[in-house]
Amino acid sequence: MTHCISHIEIDETGLAAPTPAIEQERKVAVFDLLEDNSFVLETRGDQAVADGPYHLGLAIREKRLVFDVDTESGDDAAEFHMSLGPFRQVVKDYFAICESYFDAVKKLPPSQIEAIDMARRGIHNEGARVLQERLEGKAEIDIDTARRLFTLICVLHWG
Repeated sequence: MTHCISHIEIDETGLAAPTPAIEQERKVAVFDLLEDNSFVLETRGDQAVADGPYHLGLAIREKRLVFDVDTESGDDAAEFHMSLGPFRQVVKDYFAICESYFDAVKKLPPSQIEAIDMARRGIHNEGARVLQERLEGKAEIDIDTARRLFTLICVLHWG
């Protein structure tokens, strides 16, 4: 399949060391993303679009989210710089609900844990929708790919 990400690298330069829970979330998101994703670069102007599969670099540089997309042979395919502003509140909400969830798992009954988990998934879906909107005109991704990439954006925000 050519419309996919085959490799992902997260630039952790300047980020705080992740907690074990954050590190586990990152590993699961990367694994799931590489197993199944859809990533289609959109044509911009009269510029030809490089064929995938793609290598994706994610970073935060100068307070902007950077998607650095290369072909498997290492050629530049695209680079997107996006404001972090639209992500701030949803990332903050996601971290807060995750903290509640991890606390709940230790001491609350399953019905309450399930309610918190449903809220967590709802916020996660909202983050994925924000990402899809921000990538409009640059790359098309399905909701599952957006969810996994949103998890990785949260990891970048951790620092």
